[in-house]
Amino acid sequence: MNRNIRRKKTRILTEAGLIAALYVVLTLISSSVGLSSGAVQCRLGEALCMLPIFTPAAIPGVTIGCLISNIITTASVFDIIIGSAATLAGAIGAYLLRHGNLRYIASIPTVIANAVSVPLILRLMGTPDILWYYTALTVGAGEIISCTILGGLLILICNRCGISRILSGNDVDRERLNQ
Repeated sequence: MNRNIRRKKTRILTEAGLIAALYVVLTLISSSVGLSSGAVQCRLGEALCMLPIFTPAAIPGVTIGCLISNIITTASVFDIIIGSAATLAGAIGAYLLRHGNLRYIASIPTVIANAVSVPLILRLMGTPDILWYYTALTVGAGEIISCTILGGLLILICNRCGISRILSGNDVDRERLNQ
């Protein structure tokens, strides 16, 4: 196997692992301080769902992070499967919106995926008399806070500090890789 291909695969795997670990830590922090429960839920890890605009490694990173977080913090198999699938859909959506001015709306797929999936999960869990629209609205509000606002701040910080160049692979010394 070509050395450059191995390095690229190693880099993608490392980035995905770091993003997954960070997602879990941020989710556990938000859970421990009560941000993940109540009418408007705000999972801090959801801010990372904006990272696919910089690197495709963020797609498996946030998905695996969400899966692990849901296993740790949830008793419902529906939340583990459907919630992780919603995060995957949102991450893919952000990746597809990564070019040009579309990156400014890259949080919309995550907001919509979670606003639709959480009421479904609650219904499948047997929550009686769930008000689907109200739940979708409050979950959407929490996603706007965590993904759009905090994720937007994360993107701004990544751009200002050069992290976006690192994640997109534009910082790599091309001459050194060709040796």
